[in-house]
Amino acid sequence: MAAPKKGRSASAQSRPGRSLAFILIAIAALTGGMFLSGHPTPRLGIDLAGGTSITLTAKNEPGQPNAINKTNMNTAVDIMNRRVNGLGVSEAEVQTQGSDNIIVNIPKGTNSKEARAQVGTTAKLYFRPVLATEVSGAAASASPSPSASSSSSSKATDKATDKATSSSSASPTSSATSQGRAVTDALKADSTPSASSSASPSASSSASPSASSSASASAAATKLQAQYAALDCTDEAQRAKAGEGSKATDPTVACGKNSSGQWQKYVLGPAEVSGTDIKSAAAVFDTQSAAGWKVTMEFTSGGAKKFANITGKLAQNQSPQNQFAIVLDGDVVSDPFVQQALTGGSAEISGSFDQTEAQSLANMLKYGALPLTFKESSVTTVTAALGGEQLHAGLIAGAIGLALVVIYLVLYYRGLSIIAIPSLLVSGALTYVIMALLGPTIGFALNLPAVCGAIVAIGITADSFIVFFERIRDEIREGRSLRPAVERAWPRARRTILVSDFVSFLAAAVLFIVTVGKVQGFAFTLGLTTVLDVVVVFFFTKPLMTLLARRKFYANGHKWSGLDPKALGAKPPLRRTRRPSAPVDPKEA
Repeated sequence: MAAPKKGRSASAQSRPGRSLAFILIAIAALTGGMFLSGHPTPRLGIDLAGGTSITLTAKNEPGQPNAINKTNMNTAVDIMNRRVNGLGVSEAEVQTQGSDNIIVNIPKGTNSKEARAQVGTTAKLYFRPVLATEVSGAAASASPSPSASSSSSSKATDKATDKATSSSSASPTSSATSQGRAVTDALKADSTPSASSSASPSASSSASPSASSSASASAAATKLQAQYAALDCTDEAQRAKAGEGSKATDPTVACGKNSSGQWQKYVLGPAEVSGTDIKSAAAVFDTQSAAGWKVTMEFTSGGAKKFANITGKLAQNQSPQNQFAIVLDGDVVSDPFVQQALTGGSAEISGSFDQTEAQSLANMLKYGALPLTFKESSVTTVTAALGGEQLHAGLIAGAIGLALVVIYLVLYYRGLSIIAIPSLLVSGALTYVIMALLGPTIGFALNLPAVCGAIVAIGITADSFIVFFERIRDEIREGRSLRPAVERAWPRARRTILVSDFVSFLAAAVLFIVTVGKVQGFAFTLGLTTVLDVVVVFFFTKPLMTLLARRKFYANGHKWSGLDPKALGAKPPLRRTRRPSAPVDPKEA
């Protein structure tokens, strides 16, 4: 078999069907993945779907003049994401803007007032003693609990299985009294009303202050017991309101997930240590005892004294009253038990942690120590009707732009538009499917600037076709037939297309990096469509042109093909001519 001539690609000419099959299979696979994911349409941003946009400005806490930095701002974003997600909002956007602003975009369908209250408050983290706990909605079952220690790791132990059903744990305060110890001084009061409080009106009028205090404590205990009995942590609405209005100095109820993934409800004593008493927290891997991942904490001098005091008390109790709950924004994120008083100013929380769990807990411990407060600078509400109008207008603009490009291609390039228009459709299909898949995977939301980016991409894609077609026409003007013209034009067109698309992609990348908010949507869409332009031109437009160049309609230069040599002013066909022989000298003849 003869080798192909230099400068010509055998595969490019003889196997264009493979490239077409590849891109069509890719489109089919992506489309199938889109429907299987359950998201057949792109996720819409707040400006198109409607919702609330909140701008928060950070301020330093007193005594922390340099707290506004990238690390603290990113941590605050994590906090707010967690809070908004706790409201059941899976499509909210929380991101920094500039050096001291955070933008929270919450889509429609969410109570904007509640969301504003959630994201606008400073994170509060407390260490509270556990008085009673059980799996929500059922009797408590055994589940591992992390342990806290001062130096060495301890294996996680099962929580007491009788704490939910025993009569003593039915009432948190009576449980503390019947055990013979109170977890904190604030809960030492007996839950049983004194004689003075149950005496006749005349007797009660002369009751001592201590009797009055006992009655008040009994009423508070009864109320807390009722809240605990009624609390169902499997109900999202009840979880959000658990402990609502409780002060740090008051007992409260709370919810959290145990290591088995079940919702656990708690009765907690007053806060003994706050997040601001933590100097640092980190997730580390224990290489010495091979105990796996653990979380280490360092306390401030004041925090170390508080922590030593409460752990000394807890270590004397039995489960669950030897546990303390780490409570962030009213949710229990961990409930380790204590084996001994931790007096060294540091502590470890160990158990069946993996790396992700340990790092997550360490980050949460840092939340309460975040030395920032946020002021609500602006709140913008976008109605769904306004968003729908914007989307409708954007789609109309895109349709008009696409129609104008198609009309231009048909009028100027005639038969070549049969190649250009399907290429535009393939590019549009890839863009749509990928945007729909990026919504659930990376949280990409199609906002109005992103729609503008997609409209601009129509011109970029059409420009690549025009470059290729004009290179082919130049070769035909030089007198070449169509098939050689296509193969000779492609390397030159390819170089120009790559350079042009690289410049567009570079501009989109720079714009994405240096901007924030909705402008990033424009940059992202522009960069995505630029990459897809290269894919479509290489794997669809060029192979399709190669196949159609074999058809007589194009190869013979039909006047409606867009490749008519006469209309293009082509030179006569290039032919090889034999050099004339030298004249014979008559004398020699």
